[in-house]
Amino acid sequence: MTIRKTEAIEMLGGSTREVAAALGVSYQAVDKWPEVLSDKVADRVLAAWTRRNVEGLPPPFAKSVALPRAGQEAAHG
Repeated sequence: MTIRKTEAIEMLGGSTREVAAALGVSYQAVDKWPEVLSDKVADRVLAAWTRRNVEGLPPPFAKSVALPRAGQEAAHG
């Protein structure tokens, strides 16, 4: 499956900082992504999206990181 950088950013909150937080990387790392993501990065994006949007995932996959659902504001501390 091919995922473009812009699609990944949209899927995970709309900004490089939100994507970085969802994946546990720096926003600089996200900035350096190529326009078409590698399979490894695309898999991580899909996993983060799934944790955020799919109910009933078995442990340890279910909400292991408190991510806001698509369309909700991320909490800023």
